Amino acid sequence: MRLSDVTLREGDQMPGREFTAADKVECARVLDDLGVPYIQPAFPATGEKDRRVLRELAGTTDADIVALARALEGDVDAAVDAGADVVETFVPVSDLQLTHLLGTTREDMLSMVGGAVDHARDRGARVHVTLADAFRTDTDDLIEVIERVPEAECVTLADTVGARTPASVLDRLDRIDGHVKRSRVGVHFHDDLGCATANALAAARAGVGKADVSVGGLGERAGNSPLEEVVVAAAVDTGAELGIETDGLIPACRDVLDTLGEGYDERKPVLGAGVSEHESGIHTAAMLSEPAAMEAYDPGRFGGERRLIFGTQTGVGAARQLLERAGHDPDETAVDTLLDRLAAEGPLSREEAIALAAEVGERPS
Repeated sequence: MRLSDVTLREGDQMPGREFTAADKVECARVLDDLGVPYIQPAFPATGEKDRRVLRELAGTTDADIVALARALEGDVDAAVDAGADVVETFVPVSDLQLTHLLGTTREDMLSMVGGAVDHARDRGARVHVTLADAFRTDTDDLIEVIERVPEAECVTLADTVGARTPASVLDRLDRIDGHVKRSRVGVHFHDDLGCATANALAAARAGVGKADVSVGGLGERAGNSPLEEVVVAAAVDTGAELGIETDGLIPACRDVLDTLGEGYDERKPVLGAGVSEHESGIHTAAMLSEPAAMEAYDPGRFGGERRLIFGTQTGVGAARQLLERAGHDPDETAVDTLLDRLAAEGPLSREEAIALAAEVGERPS
C-alpha cells in the first residue's frame, strides 16, 4: 500500500487555519524527504495561493504532487495548468450528499465524473478519482460509479464523515470484489469514531493500493488517519514500512506541525513526548534492564527517544539498578537513602539519577 499525504490540503481546510504558500512548500519537501510517494498539498481552484504551491513544487520532488479538483473542467484545468503530476477529481456519491451537498441526480453525477476524467486525460494528466461518502453509498450504486471511470489510475473510497469501523470497511471492500482490482482502490478515512488508523490498517491488510494520511491527523473535524500512527503500527505489527524513511519519521512529523503552527498533546500516540516517558517504579525497574518489557516499540527506531524519570514513584528495584550502574553495592541503607533523595530532588532523568546514585554510594561507611 502506498501513502498519499493530505496534511497540507486537509489541514488548511480546518476552521481558523490559513497555511501560507511558503509553509506548504517547506512541509511538502520534508514529506518528500521522508519518502511519501504522493503529496496532495493544494486545491488549486480555490485561489492563487494553492496554484503557487503547485507551481513551486512541480518537477522538484520524488513524490507525485497531487492536486484536488471537483469534477468540473475548470477545476481540472487549474490543476493541470499549475503543473500537478496527478489530478485527483472528487464527487459525492451517496444519496445523502447528492441531494443535500451537490443538489443533483445520480445520472448527472455520473456524467460529471466521467467528463472530468476524460477532460483530464485529454489534457495529458494522470487521473485519480475520489468518491466522497463512498462507505455510506449503496454497493450497486458505488460499483456503477467505479465502472464509469476505468481510465482512472486509482479510485479512492472516502469515509467522508468518519462513520465506519474496520469490520464495515472490510465488508465494503469484499462487496466490490470482482468489479475493481484491490490494487487500484484507495481509501480515505476520518477519525470521528476514533477508527481512522485502524481502518487504514484494515484496508492495507485487505490489499488496497493507496491510503490517504495526514501528519498528526490534521484534517476536518476529528481529522484523518495520522501518517505517523499508520506507519509505526504497520512496521511494528507486520514489519511493513510502507516505503517511508522510518528512522526520521518522528522528527519530520514534528517539524511539519511546528512549521504549520499546529500543536499536539504530549500523550499523542507516536509524536507526544509523554508516550515514551516512564516513571512508575515497576516500569522503570524493568526498563533499566530491558526496555522492550514495557514498550510496544523502541522510539529510536522512528527517530524518537525514551525518557525514564526517577522521583517519588521510583521503587526499590529501580534504586538497586541505579546504584549498580553507578558502580556501588545496593545495600539496604544505600537503597533507602537513594529513594529518599529521589523523592526530595526528583523528577530526575536517568543520567541525573545515576549521578545521584554515585553520590549516595560514595557516602562514608
